[in-house]
Amino acid sequence: MTTTAVTDIISQTTNTEASTVTDSIEEIISSAMNSSATETDKLQIIMSAIGNKLKASIPDLIMAIVVFFAGIVITRIILRIFGKCMSKANADMAATSFLKSLLKILLYIIDIIITLSILNIPMTSIIAVLSAAGLAVGLALQNSLSNLAGGFIILFSKPFKAGDFVETNSASGTVESINILYTKILTVDNKTVYIPNGKVADSQIVNYSEQNKRRVDMEFGISYSDDIERAKELILKLASEHELILNEPEPPFVRLGVQAEDSLQIIVRVWTATENYWQVKFDFVEMVNNAFAENHITIPFRQLDVHIS
Repeated sequence: MTTTAVTDIISQTTNTEASTVTDSIEEIISSAMNSSATETDKLQIIMSAIGNKLKASIPDLIMAIVVFFAGIVITRIILRIFGKCMSKANADMAATSFLKSLLKILLYIIDIIITLSILNIPMTSIIAVLSAAGLAVGLALQNSLSNLAGGFIILFSKPFKAGDFVETNSASGTVESINILYTKILTVDNKTVYIPNGKVADSQIVNYSEQNKRRVDMEFGISYSDDIERAKELILKLASEHELILNEPEPPFVRLGVQAEDSLQIIVRVWTATENYWQVKFDFVEMVNNAFAENHITIPFRQLDVHIS
């Protein structure tokens, strides 16, 4: 093949419109490979065709990059506005976190689709690729999809909200947030536990914060030789003096509950505000222990008497 022929083939790619460059490149490569040109000439033709294609695509490529990064910025702005709107509406923090995570993924998908369309990739091809990718991801991430569904169940059934103290899946602590796949719980010893939403939705949930009052149940043992009525009077007196113990929904309850092997067990039930539960429990145990010691009421311990004849 002469130099003039090679030049004529290369010029075809320069004079071709951008919308038909891909077809022209295929034709030029086919013509070059079927020609009698030397390997060097064939390589020159192919490289020139590719170069012209890139030159023709540069404007669209630059625009696609600009639109992609602009989409990221717009996504962040929308998420910020969404968060402020949910905050003004006094929406639950856990629900807000879940919806923001979902909205973020949807906006990124839209951004990618718009970017690909600018590169003149047919929408049918984009949809086909997304469908195939969605099917593949769905098969590979079946557990993750169940966690996503679990997140929706938690969001709409509302067994708890951010800030509640709950117990589920052998973990107990304060709910920090509900994300797309996991519920974040902060334990009392400051450990962060991430529990899959699917397991949370399918398991028993104990919410200690939903009600504004809780009953504190306690037991105190005294010796069989002690005055049980005196012990009950001391406990009732302490309950009436504690400022955090309530008389509603019922006054303090103090009764003999169990005649154990080595002690008489006095059952005590008092009510308090939910946030004061642990303070009342610890305070009352210490107060009863001190009162029993001051009034010479024996706090028994397990012992064994051996009689030798």
